[in-house]
Amino acid sequence: MLDGLRARYLGALRRVRRFERREIREFRRWIEHTANLIHLSVLLLIPLLIALVTAISNSLEVLPFVLFPPLASGTYTLFADPEGTYASPTKFVGGLTTGALCGTLAIWVGVHSPLHDPIAAGRLFVSPVEAAMAIFLTGGVTWALDFEEPSAFSTALLALIAPAFGAPGSVRAFFLQYVGSVFVASTIVAGAFHVWREQFYERRSRYLYQSTKGDDHVLVPMGAEGDRSTAMFAARLAAAHDAGKVVLLDVVDEEAVEEAERTMTVPTDERETETRLVDAAVAETDDVETEEVQVADESAQRLEAEARRIETKVGVPCEVVVVGDGPDRSRTVLKTARETNCDLVVAPYEERNGGLSPFVRGLFRGDVDAVAFRPTDDSRERWKRVLVPVRRAGDTAHAMIEFARRVAGKSGRVSVCTCIDREDERRAAETTLANLVEAFEGSFETRVSRSSIESFLSANDDYYDLTIMGASTDRSAASRFVSPPTFERIHELDCDVAIVHRG
Repeated sequence: MLDGLRARYLGALRRVRRFERREIREFRRWIEHTANLIHLSVLLLIPLLIALVTAISNSLEVLPFVLFPPLASGTYTLFADPEGTYASPTKFVGGLTTGALCGTLAIWVGVHSPLHDPIAAGRLFVSPVEAAMAIFLTGGVTWALDFEEPSAFSTALLALIAPAFGAPGSVRAFFLQYVGSVFVASTIVAGAFHVWREQFYERRSRYLYQSTKGDDHVLVPMGAEGDRSTAMFAARLAAAHDAGKVVLLDVVDEEAVEEAERTMTVPTDERETETRLVDAAVAETDDVETEEVQVADESAQRLEAEARRIETKVGVPCEVVVVGDGPDRSRTVLKTARETNCDLVVAPYEERNGGLSPFVRGLFRGDVDAVAFRPTDDSRERWKRVLVPVRRAGDTAHAMIEFARRVAGKSGRVSVCTCIDREDERRAAETTLANLVEAFEGSFETRVSRSSIESFLSANDDYYDLTIMGASTDRSAASRFVSPPTFERIHELDCDVAIVHRG
């Protein structure tokens, strides 16, 4: 009985952990969207900052609560558009403080002129002339100092009524307190914003994007002719990280190893390149044919030669693995990727009957990141000009840009583009592309085209060495039926093509 309860408890615990991992993975993908990250930051950080300023105000009694409305709206302006026109700590502090000074100056002019006093006959009264003067002065001074800030006009008008909310005493002293309070409170907010933007927002690819931290152990299923260009592409991806490595895999035909019973290790050469033979078929006899061992040995030697070439030219460590063919080749590859601690599979692009081969489709259904590589020139070993067409922001777009950055290197050029149907979509498309590329180090070119994606790629393919596009596996079957993935509509390009699937 106790064993049964324990088994049910352990089963429930495993289901909870699977659910937690799935939810965490989905949350990480959700927060990779820049818009979602900004909204979450606004939702969490602005209340905390206002609470901090309120606590200081309550403890020191020097920050009048009347200044909090423009402070809150200005804080939202900062965080809602971190790279926008008003997203400058200097402009934020200078604008709010300038507005408070201009409002104070308008009051001083009103007091020393026939204008009405802000507090007259025991009731609150604001002179229209003073209000107009405060706005005029604020507009002129912020324009001249390049401190134009929407909330500056709020602090200017609040200066006209600030004495009514302050403690009794000298009006001059209260105005000095008001201006100083605006400066101190805005400085606190601006400092927090600066730290958030410099240390987190602009480095979000490092902290949030999985593709920048992983996908450095790359498994390459090799075909009969070696697929040298695919292996070199994988090596360029892995070499971008210090911990990168490449595992060359050959899946030997099942008939050649169906009699193999145990694991066989092919001796390493002088470079200490590791070679393993993993049996994927169930042996039915204890006899191992000499021809079968020879098949595995020849395969290992061929991969060893390719590994030496990659290590010499790219400088990334290489391993060689030979496995027996199972009932499903894609499952065998994915299983080997997990066993060899690889988080990315780069496989040659294969077609059958005008569509993807069952092998590539199987990789695109797996939970491991995969790239199907379609070369136009088997001799190409460097890709310095890379084009990345994106449909929308998300983790797949981030992965494609990261792969393009790795392959192109510091001296290469990466262009990120999108196509729109109407001219009124241009501004939103430009903002999306800017949000995508600004999170990565290096220089990027962004392009927005009114033409179809097919026409755009056909017109520009001869300028680029490589085009990286998504596999659209994050879309529903109905969506893919209505609008097929781009790679299925583009069959002939004068550049290499890499199709990215996020597991």
